Amino acid sequence: MKHFFKLSELREEHAAAGKRYLEFLRVPSLSSGIYVLPAGGEDPQTPHHQDEIYYVIGGRARMKITRNESTAAGMTSEDRLVTTGSVIFVEASTEHNFHSIEEELVVLVVFGPAED
Repeated sequence: MKHFFKLSELREEHAAAGKRYLEFLRVPSLSSGIYVLPAGGEDPQTPHHQDEIYYVIGGRARMKITRNESTAAGMTSEDRLVTTGSVIFVEASTEHNFHSIEEELVVLVVFGPAED
């Protein structure tokens, strides 16, 4: 099992794979990958069964998180600008997506437990 990673090498692997998401680590308790969306692109994500943490490595976009509250308020949404250094937590089964992507968005994603 690999324990150390270099972002530059992960970016090269990601580019060679030709996919939006490149998983580089998987153990039962978590998985992690690099997610890249082009400027002007769309984020096709649907809710996941795991909690997630996103760390924005580079780029500029907005993220909307909509959750079903167990209160009279019903649905609540947050929509925020995310840029290099932003850290975002999304609870399992919560609607979320990046949008209004102004600069290529490069994100480190951590799922707990591992994404299914």
